[in-house]
Amino acid sequence: MLFILIQIGVIILLGLATAPPAMAGEDSISEIVVTGQRREQLIASYVGNIAILGPGLIEDVLHQHIQELMTRVPGVWVSRASGQEHLTAIRSPVLTGPGSCGGFLFLEDGVPIRPAGFCNVNQLFEINTEQSRSIEVIRGPGNALYGSNALHGTINVLMPSPGNRAMSYGSLELGANDFIRVRAEAPLDPKSRYFAAFVYANDGGFRDESGYRQWKFHAKANNRLLGGDMTTAFSATDLDQDTAGFVIGEDAYKDPDLNRSNPNPEAFREASSQRLYGIWSRRFDGFAVDIRPYLRHSDMTFLQHFLPGQPLEENGHVSAGALGAITIDTDRQTTVAGVDLEWSDVFLKQTQFGPTEGSGFLRETRPEGKHYDYEVDSFGVAPYFQSELRVGESITLGLGLRAEYVRYDYDNRMQTGNTRDDGTPCGFGGCLYARPADRSDSFVNFAPKVSASYRVSASKMAYLSAGRGFRAPQMTELYRLQSGQEVADLDSEQVDSVEIGLRTTSRSLSTDVSVFTMRKRDSVFRDAQGFNVSGARTRHEGIEGSIDWQMTLDWSLSVNATYARHRYDFDTVAARGETFVSGNDVDTAPRWLGAAELGYDNCKAVCGSLQWAYMGSYFLDAENRFDYPGHSLLNLRATYEINERFTISARLNNLADEDYADRADYAFGNYRYFPGRGREFFVDFRYSLASDN
Repeated sequence: MLFILIQIGVIILLGLATAPPAMAGEDSISEIVVTGQRREQLIASYVGNIAILGPGLIEDVLHQHIQELMTRVPGVWVSRASGQEHLTAIRSPVLTGPGSCGGFLFLEDGVPIRPAGFCNVNQLFEINTEQSRSIEVIRGPGNALYGSNALHGTINVLMPSPGNRAMSYGSLELGANDFIRVRAEAPLDPKSRYFAAFVYANDGGFRDESGYRQWKFHAKANNRLLGGDMTTAFSATDLDQDTAGFVIGEDAYKDPDLNRSNPNPEAFREASSQRLYGIWSRRFDGFAVDIRPYLRHSDMTFLQHFLPGQPLEENGHVSAGALGAITIDTDRQTTVAGVDLEWSDVFLKQTQFGPTEGSGFLRETRPEGKHYDYEVDSFGVAPYFQSELRVGESITLGLGLRAEYVRYDYDNRMQTGNTRDDGTPCGFGGCLYARPADRSDSFVNFAPKVSASYRVSASKMAYLSAGRGFRAPQMTELYRLQSGQEVADLDSEQVDSVEIGLRTTSRSLSTDVSVFTMRKRDSVFRDAQGFNVSGARTRHEGIEGSIDWQMTLDWSLSVNATYARHRYDFDTVAARGETFVSGNDVDTAPRWLGAAELGYDNCKAVCGSLQWAYMGSYFLDAENRFDYPGHSLLNLRATYEINERFTISARLNNLADEDYADRADYAFGNYRYFPGRGREFFVDFRYSLASDN
């Protein structure tokens, strides 16, 4: 492992030290796809669905939370929770509880931001999406180049590089609930080989004691190394958040005495992350090489206010690895082959600092003191290939396969079993929290992918793809057990997917429609004994569509819509008596999602847009007895360019001041809601330090 770390460090330091390359022109983001095969590829030739949120849109939206941006992608719902917290749904319900973490792959410049077995459901707040160059979203299992966690979807955040930004700027944003945000980007010279971006936000919170303070930083340097281009990048984030919990009671989100209250003023989350990575590429005669070494670190502490006893969790990791790919491109065939390596050292602690309140059973089974304290060393290796064969002028056939091996070495740093931390037993059959003995677990998964495309005309392409996504069990599912469970014998979760789509592109109109069906098996859930077990099955079918229409030189219209059914495909009685019935809708899975945005694009005076975002109704429980009716929101934004240096942007969110819930739930005999934000106004003042020239 030391040898791998030394190699990575040498490559990155050499990349910083060597001479700069000639500057390339700015990429056309609307035409280039990076995530498809870890190489630049025209979207017109990409087989499968992909949504691109480009730099102009990201800059115009000025999102404070990633949810505000993702309403523009069909099939995607990022459910906004307190502060910067969120839950993600991509061709899926909002996943919660055991089995919920690790269903999506999050990348920064094509590099995973966390180890495969150590996810965080909120981990998008660890990326500077606010200043990203573009964001690419692949719905459903990815191709063979992406492995564990690319189950329901992949989000790749592409950060700016030297030469991508034409000017430096600084901005100040002010708004509702004492919101302040400062953003800045450099270099002062557009031709510099260095780039840096920084954002700091302080939000007072629209609910009692629910503010947050967050900063994010990203920097890059371009150099020449060993005859190729070397980009060295560093990202860091820090979040200090006061967290608000659910409000309780039917329609509580509509009650003005409740929807701005915080039943858990003691709750908080502190999280930081750092990533150092390199991207080295070189083209040889007949092939190209791409190598991406990386080092990563994260720390997080948060109060589990949603649990009796409110234990404190501390977790973190140090990890390293490298992604390697060779691309062989001929007139008729393109093949990408490579291997990914990853090592990580993970820790988790859970400690309760006071007695549990409530019944005798709760007080006895959830004792004061330490509940978990373990470390896990993991190692993963994944060889793969992805090949596309062009048959004639119109047909392209694709075939890919990924094999992935991951091993966890678990070290329990407490007494084995479900005793108190001093070894004394709990009443009522033992403490809730159970710690397995030291052990090792390994998982092998294979992900095949086949595809075909037919170019109907220069502007139309139909495609068909079938593939598999997988997710190895997460460390918390294997080693953070309950109810006296001694061993969690879990299988890898798998999704088999088939989709057919049609994409059209022209100067004024672009459309993308896809129909999909997916079957997921071996999902993790808690059975009637409270044990973590595999075996849950679900099925997912739907249709997604998007339209981007430049109606005139000044007016544009963007529409996206999704209709999907996410249903249980097994019958069982689970923990707390929850009953899963085959054919029922999965809870927190709206059938309808959509948004429409009318834009005025002539920024010589004032430009802006009016967005309508729609969330359909959804069930709150597995038995489909309780539901949330859905909601519609209107959001207005406008930008005024005073001159080439000064710009003022204003946003009015939730224009109609609608009462709604960012997320609704039914548990422990109660309706529970995260209330949505009311009408809010924000204004951003931006000063550019250099012109485009």
